[in-house]
Amino acid sequence: MTHSRPAIRELLDSNSLAPRRDLGQNFVADPNTVRRIAKLAQVGPGDNVLEIGAGLGSLTIALADTGAAVTALEVDRGVVPVLREVVADRPNVTVIEADAMNLDWAATLRTEGAGDWVVVANLPYNIATPLICDILDRVPQVARMIVMVQREAAERFVAPPGSAAYGAVSVKIAYWACAQIIGQVPAAVFFPKPNVESALVEITRREPPTTDPDAVFALVRKAFGTRRKMLRRSLSDIIASTTFGAADVSPTARPEELSIEAWCRLADAHLASSSQSSGQSE
Repeated sequence: MTHSRPAIRELLDSNSLAPRRDLGQNFVADPNTVRRIAKLAQVGPGDNVLEIGAGLGSLTIALADTGAAVTALEVDRGVVPVLREVVADRPNVTVIEADAMNLDWAATLRTEGAGDWVVVANLPYNIATPLICDILDRVPQVARMIVMVQREAAERFVAPPGSAAYGAVSVKIAYWACAQIIGQVPAAVFFPKPNVESALVEITRREPPTTDPDAVFALVRKAFGTRRKMLRRSLSDIIASTTFGAADVSPTARPEELSIEAWCRLADAHLASSSQSSGQSE
């Protein structure tokens, strides 16, 4: 049985705990919501699930009920003993006390190869973006993520080129994965109730472009660091003017107008230009 709002209050009160603002704790207190997330995750027996920020185990129980092998990660040492007690009768759940932002991924995700894990998480708003980017960059074992995040963050994750929400994180996610919003989550299902609405985002890893990601993201960071300026201005100190023509990218375009394909062409042209200049100097 997943936790109701009274059950959440009872677990906190009986263990002299309170939601920690510094950890962005907002516990899901609606059984229908966690069952819905578990269903949308499309996991079952034979699947490996990493739940980040398991809290008091509301979503953990719903995920365990699917039959998947669940590794529940929780950083709050006060909450961890309660979580262990909640899932004590679930042999398919392993609880780990650790900070996802400093996790030894290789040690935690011990499987045969890439694409073996699904991340399901109600992520604190302050770590959602850097954590998702870190997983995409460094953890190929994770094939999919179903994450509950602030609605504004969700819109940035899935934003297409030219939209108001499109930015550097949109490019990062588009390089590694396909992302879509698969549901809205009202603030009323959380305890305590946050001041923002949330959304569920599914991020599915894809075969990335052949362009060096470091080269792409270096240009992206530079260009979006001077947002709303034309590329020929924001990139003028690192990229030759002739590179734009070679990449079939307009120098008067703004960074928010470029698709991931255009960013890769620009990075490839820049690398080719730099290599040619280096060869001539020798």
